Parts: sequence; C-alpha cells; structure tokens
Amino acid sequence: MTILASVSQEARETGERAARSPWARGLARWGLLSRGALYALVGVLALKVALLGRGQAPDRTSAMQAIADETFGRVLLSAIAIGIAGYALWQLARAVRGGNLEGGADDESLWKRVGYLGRGVFYGVLFVSTLRIVFGADEGGNKKNEDRATAFVLDLPAGPLLVGGVGLAFLSAGGFNVYRGVTRKFREKLKLRELSQAEDRAYSVIGALGFVARGVVFGLIGVFLIRAAYQYDPKEAVGLDGALSEIVHTSYGPVLLGLVAAGLFAFGLYSFVEARYREV
Repeated sequence: MTILASVSQEARETGERAARSPWARGLARWGLLSRGALYALVGVLALKVALLGRGQAPDRTSAMQAIADETFGRVLLSAIAIGIAGYALWQLARAVRGGNLEGGADDESLWKRVGYLGRGVFYGVLFVSTLRIVFGADEGGNKKNEDRATAFVLDLPAGPLLVGGVGLAFLSAGGFNVYRGVTRKFREKLKLRELSQAEDRAYSVIGALGFVARGVVFGLIGVFLIRAAYQYDPKEAVGLDGALSEIVHTSYGPVLLGLVAAGLFAFGLYSFVEARYREV
C-alpha cells in the first residue's frame, strides 16, 4: 500500500512539474492567442454579414476554412491547431490541479473543475476539426454534423436528458459569462500590477463587451439544445453559426448581430490580452 501511495505521489508531482514547466505555460499562452484569433475572425465575418445583409452567419469552422483558403493559410492554421491543443491540455490540467496550477489555493469547486474538463474536451474536438481542415478532410457540413451528433445522443438511453443537460450547461455558461462581464470578475486572473491605469481601463471595457457577447451566444445555444431535447428533434440544435443566424432573424436583427459581432471581436482581443497578462 505504501509503494502504491509513493508511486501515486510521484506521478502527481511529475504531472505538476510538467504543467508548470515553461513549455507548458508557453503552450497555454499560445492557446489563448489561437482562441483569440478564431473569435476575432468570427466577429469580423459576422460583422460583414450584418453590414452587407447577405452571407451565412459564421462559426469557428467557417472561420478556419477562411484562413485555410488564404496563401500560406494551412501553415497558419497548423499553428492555430497547436495552440488549440495547448489550450485543451491546459484546461484538462486545471480540471485536475484546480487553483494549485495557477499559484493559488486549491479551492476550486467541483463544478468549476467539471467546467474545465468540459472545455478541455470541447477544444480537443475542435483541435481534431482543425486538423481535418488542414489536411482537406473536412466536408464543410458543420450543421449536418451537429444534427447527426445530436440525433445520435437523442437515441441513447436517457438521450433527451443528456442533450437537455448539455443545453442547461450552455445556458449556465452563458449566464456566468454575462455575470463575469458585468461584474468584471475576469480581471482577477490578470497580472494587474503590470498594467497602467489606462491599459487596465481599456482592457476592462474590451473584456466586459466580449464576455457579455459570448454569454448571449452561449445562452442561445443552450436554449436551442433544450428545445431539441424537449421536442426530440435534432434539427432544433444549433451551434455558434445557428445562434448568430437566430439573432439575424429577430427584430433589428442586423443591428443586434453587429453588436454581438463587435462583442465577439472584443473577446478575441481580450484573449490576446490574456495571453500576455494572465496568470498561467
């Protein structure tokens, strides 16, 4: 029993040293840059739809496809894929180590760790999707893939409950993002001592706009997943593009889409700020 405990302790210490190593921290920061690039590009593409009144509401897949279609785009997208993988690994490490990983007390709640785990899995899937685009294996049927995945889960035992649970998780994440944006709680993880007063003020405004916009989009995704579970209809489920499309179809749709697009672009910029100033 003592040998097993010793091996377990050694494995934990090895994992923590790896998570705190310079290369792991650098990979996490590169992940924040990659996340920012995708959100900023989605915001620009959505703003283009809002201003021109035509085109399809974008999502991360269409944003990555737009990058891949440019000269040397696949090289850039490969670099983004590495960053996405780094971000996924960082979230998984946070799920395991909690506050200890970022120099704080290990007081992370179970729900926070579950959230980190969910983010790690999500960005792991996004990493695979990015590689598919890099190697030209993506069919471009993002909505069709979403419908297929939702239909598969709905057909499982307790499938509607699972889909509804994911919807509630998105709805909760949306509310939490809005809360963080309004209260500016996101500032707690920044190295504020390295910021001037003007920088702090500017980054706080950018972050607030970004978190609120992301919260609105997450909330919409959650609502439509819950509707899909209730109506047992996978076509009711939407992703980022579907949520933005729903905004277009409301009263003053182009104006609202423009505001949300600006917010998503702001969240992308804030991710760049996090890459530089966040405690990692």
